[in-house]
Amino acid sequence: MTGTPPTGTPVIVLQSVRAFRSTTNPYLVQLVAAMPHGVATEMFTWRRAITGRYDVLHAHWPEVLLRGRSGVLRHVARLVLFSLLLARIRSSRIVVVRTLHNVGTHEAEGPLHRWLLDNFDSATTLWVRLNPQTVLPRPREARTIPHGHYRDWFPVPSDSVVPGRILCFGLIRPYKGVEALLGAFRRVADVAASLHVVGKPASSALDAEVRALAAGDPRIALTLDYVDDPTLAAEVGEAQLVILPYRNMHNSGALLLALSLDRPVLVPGNIVTRDLAAEVGTDWVMTFDGELTAQTVSSALDWSAAPRQAGPDLSRREWSVIGEQHAEAYRAAITPRGRTR
Repeated sequence: MTGTPPTGTPVIVLQSVRAFRSTTNPYLVQLVAAMPHGVATEMFTWRRAITGRYDVLHAHWPEVLLRGRSGVLRHVARLVLFSLLLARIRSSRIVVVRTLHNVGTHEAEGPLHRWLLDNFDSATTLWVRLNPQTVLPRPREARTIPHGHYRDWFPVPSDSVVPGRILCFGLIRPYKGVEALLGAFRRVADVAASLHVVGKPASSALDAEVRALAAGDPRIALTLDYVDDPTLAAEVGEAQLVILPYRNMHNSGALLLALSLDRPVLVPGNIVTRDLAAEVGTDWVMTFDGELTAQTVSSALDWSAAPRQAGPDLSRREWSVIGEQHAEAYRAAITPRGRTR
């Protein structure tokens, strides 16, 4: 299918994610639910992607399409299927809209994967960036559409904050700096402070490292696994402070989740996090520069204990607005005439 659909005909959008499961990123579930009248959403299968009828392929993490269960035959099959998808895009001129969730892929890929992903980038018609600081991989039309909040997704936590409780949560990867947080917290003198780390490490080596760094300090509790939404909401609800000590923070669903549940957050200082603090209120986002230290952790705990008159301002992140903005981006990609903004 090429060109603009006839007036009154829905724009058919194939999302690059499969049918939703309990572990699907809530961002994606809420995005699909927010699509307005005039946008029909299909979920990804290889058959649908290569032979199906659709106007827009909306890609989120295209590298995920190249990953899966181990085995040489399965790996080769994914490479062939991805190549066929690229050929379909080129031959039918299907419009590709890609959301830039990350500055780049978090783990290095092999040269063949990199080549395929570069070709996918070159086939992209329009970029969606979550903040205006994101550098576009290719000079294409773009829309800046902020990450939506999670207030409608996670249950509101009870008023059961544990004084001195710090929480760090989310999938544990090397760039997220959990090791630095553990090292800094162990040097915090306050015996009433506590640290909960909740999330599944990306590798067995990282799992072992986190456990070793936490060993011997009874104030530290580890839940090194995936937890369901009610459990995560309860952990956030008990936290006086959330610390996300990423080495390079650009876009963070965990940060928006904490703010959605009215919890103050300590994050590294950069233009993105300082802009966010200005948007939602400096009562809710504290930044630090350089290495995370025990003094920074202690100061953040004191800061987070202060009463707040109102919750963070997330008015720019309502899903109804975000759904309309995506629909406009799809239409602009099909009939390009807008300007990068």
